[in-house]
Amino acid sequence: MPRMGERAYLYAKACGIFGKSFLDKRISSLRGVNQLADMDRLVFPQSSHILPERELLVDLEYRLIDRAVQSIIRIVKCYADPPELFKILISGYEYADLKTALASSIAGETAAPVITDIGEFGTVHFDAWPDIPAMIRDTEFEFLLDKEGVFNQELRGISLQTVLDRHYYNSLWKALFKIPKKDRIASEMILSEEISLRNAVWALRLRTYYWMPEEEVKLHLIYIPSEEGKEDSLNAAMPKKKQNSYRSAFEHNRKHTGHNRTTLSLTDDAIESLNLALDNHAEWASWKRAEFLNPEIPGEAWHADPRYFQNAASEYLYHLARSHFHRHPFSIDTAFCFIKFKQFEEDLLTSIAEGLGLGISSSDVFSLLEVEP
Repeated sequence: MPRMGERAYLYAKACGIFGKSFLDKRISSLRGVNQLADMDRLVFPQSSHILPERELLVDLEYRLIDRAVQSIIRIVKCYADPPELFKILISGYEYADLKTALASSIAGETAAPVITDIGEFGTVHFDAWPDIPAMIRDTEFEFLLDKEGVFNQELRGISLQTVLDRHYYNSLWKALFKIPKKDRIASEMILSEEISLRNAVWALRLRTYYWMPEEEVKLHLIYIPSEEGKEDSLNAAMPKKKQNSYRSAFEHNRKHTGHNRTTLSLTDDAIESLNLALDNHAEWASWKRAEFLNPEIPGEAWHADPRYFQNAASEYLYHLARSHFHRHPFSIDTAFCFIKFKQFEEDLLTSIAEGLGLGISSSDVFSLLEVEP
């Protein structure tokens, strides 16, 4: 575990970076931004770019992501030997890029996707794109290949995202429990809430946008191993006709955790929501996560809005991280909370940039995101 000197240095450095972030006091400076060029100059005063608006949007989004990543890496490198948990959190950007690269390759696109530079924390051979086996051979993602070393073509679209998300969160959970309990109090709570809320919003999305039935939605939730000695509830929930298609990748996810276990109740909220009508607000009143749902508007038909739910959940997770950042200043929780609210800032800034690119003012973006500037 990191020494006290490293922890104190990390906390001081994180406080300095946070003080320059576009959250809390500085968030109001974004309200008056109505052009992409203005936002570029505000966020990058020393290195703004002069480009046509369409090109500037792509360029600005890339720099906003890189800005967050480099801040996170600077904090993690305060440790001489960073805990595995933080390496995996950084690799979350690689997971996202891998999804994009795989989808682009499968679709036969000719332009290579733009990849986020995570330096020494990267493992995927993106320079081999569009050759999928060459990209992931000898990496933790090699389980996506079959016995002949060929990419499993059944893993595409939502199925591929499910397998990679489940692998990512199981890796995080396993790494989290390598850390002493006193050092991960907030991290464990926030990660549990993140997974539970991610499952809930994913269930809403699949029902709203893909009209998926209950049993199929269950295939795409994140199951976290828990108790020893019982059947994996993922397999129990999976219809037999689907088992063969997903078996190799899902079996890897199960083995990756090191045990054949049941799961934590981080799917309960999502599964409970599957029986609630998407157009009947009253049915959701007693649901545990009802506070994140879009409110009824008098005179208008109500329908559960996944985007509203995701925005509300994201802000809730940010406030959790923000409130716990200073509570345990010399614990592992400090870096975990910093990473979470740095990613929230990144999401907020990229959302504003995308809104400006569509001709939406920053004030309207704040309203859409349910964020108070």
